[in-house]
Amino acid sequence: MHHHGYLWTGPKERFDDEALRRPPHPEPPPAGSRPELIQRYREVAAEFRTTDLPPLETAYWLVKPRDLVRGTWDQAKEAAAWLGEQLAEYAPRFASERDRDVTLLARLVDSAAERLDAGDDVSLGFYLERPSYLSLAVVTCSPNRAKPELGCPVQ
Repeated sequence: MHHHGYLWTGPKERFDDEALRRPPHPEPPPAGSRPELIQRYREVAAEFRTTDLPPLETAYWLVKPRDLVRGTWDQAKEAAAWLGEQLAEYAPRFASERDRDVTLLARLVDSAAERLDAGDDVSLGFYLERPSYLSLAVVTCSPNRAKPELGCPVQ
C-alpha cells in the first residue's frame, strides 16, 4: 500500500462543474435522446479522465493523468506531512479566518495520518480569496479501499 497526493486550485465556477467531476455513466443516452444530452455525455466521456478537476469521489484521482500526482509515499505519516505543508502554504489565502487556525490545521493533519494508515483516502477543500478553491487529496493505492478495481497511476 502507498499513497498519492493531488492538489488543485482554480476558479470556483470551474470547480462547480460537477458533470466533469464524475465518471460518465457506463451506458450512453439512448437513441433519440435530446442532442444536448448526447453532446454533454460525449464531452464528459472524453474529458473526465483527462481533466485536472478534482473528482467527486476521491478514489477517481487514480484514473487521472500520471502527471497530476504531486507525490507518492509509502508511509501515511509522510503523506499527511505533505498535506500539512500544503495547508501551511495556502492558509494565508484561506477565505475564512477560522480555517487558518493552526490548531485546527494540525488536527486535520493528525486525522489524515490516522485515516491514511487505516487505508482510507483523505480529501480536503478550502475556499481561497478571489473566489478560488483549493482541493487537496491523498489517495491510498494498491488497492484502493473504495474502488479496488482502479489501478495505480504510476505503475
